[in-house]
Amino acid sequence: MAVYIVLAIMTCVMGFMVEQNNAVAVSENTTYSLMNATRQQLKNKSLIAMIFLALFGVSACRIAIGHDYWEYTSIFSLIAQDRYVSTEFGFNWLVRICQFVFGSEGKSYITIFAVVAFFTMLFFMKAMCDQTENFGMSFFLFMVFGYYLSSFNSIRYYLVLAVAVYSVKFILKKRYAHFVLCILLAAPFHMAVLFVLLAYPLALMKWNKWNVPIVGVVVASLLLFPQFYRRLIFIFYPFYENSIYDTGDTSIINIARCIGVLVFALIYYKSALKDNRKNMLYFNLSVEALIVYACCSFIPVVSRIGFFLNVFQIFLIPSVIRSIPKKWQRVFFTIIIIIAGIGYFVFFLHSCKDDGTRIVPYLNWILN
Repeated sequence: MAVYIVLAIMTCVMGFMVEQNNAVAVSENTTYSLMNATRQQLKNKSLIAMIFLALFGVSACRIAIGHDYWEYTSIFSLIAQDRYVSTEFGFNWLVRICQFVFGSEGKSYITIFAVVAFFTMLFFMKAMCDQTENFGMSFFLFMVFGYYLSSFNSIRYYLVLAVAVYSVKFILKKRYAHFVLCILLAAPFHMAVLFVLLAYPLALMKWNKWNVPIVGVVVASLLLFPQFYRRLIFIFYPFYENSIYDTGDTSIINIARCIGVLVFALIYYKSALKDNRKNMLYFNLSVEALIVYACCSFIPVVSRIGFFLNVFQIFLIPSVIRSIPKKWQRVFFTIIIIIAGIGYFVFFLHSCKDDGTRIVPYLNWILN
């Protein structure tokens, strides 16, 4: 656990040292020519590179971390033997390429985990650089909300989650074909990502007197006719029906978090949401997350659907803070959110001891 705490402190400190001017994303505030880059731009790039290497290093060096770690090693072995596996063909081909390049004997699975970790962290970091208005705060929330440590489990899912977060930049730029292509390229690694082809464009909706009752009817139908939606879901994902993932769990913590973030954003509706297309997109995604967590417990592994939606709170919260007109209120909410985030992170680490994720204690192939 000490490794995770030290890593979080070290990387978050570096994240808060990244400076952005005029509330623009990091990648939009930099010059890719080193000859023309300012000292701060070079500092930003260096800090972000060091953060990426730290996250990638800890993830790549892990061994026997995660409840499905050894399950994946068995999958890698079966792929090497050209035997059937249930994982998607894109992921299988990635494994085959790694095995062709690095071999498939001994502990070659370590390399495959490292390759997946590399691309997962790359897309997450690129998304934060492209979309946030405060890199330090967004990265802090990324760490304390547990997205990084959770990526040690369900590696296919977190890879496509990272791609999905990255893909929203294309929606914001109205490059919808690029968004669809990005998701379709991610789907062969985990089919659950196809959900966002509907969920993300819907989040562009502008609230008015007509769509509010429509949303109300949809929410009511989710509560009244769960079996209908289950049948619909299992048409596309039949392998989840009556599986170990079909448990009907409800996440009170995620419901509370969604409510808190939505209320916070609504308090500063005029400065943060009104006429701000990007923030409204993130706000609506949190609304969708609340609906999913509160009304869709019938969905197997509902958290995997919810994470596609509530992960954008790491962008919404800093943007709302930045939009607050009064400085003392910005400082106050910054302090409150940092304190709450640290508490959330401590609770997350403590729960990892008993929730079966096997993230704690940290083991690595260098010393263990």
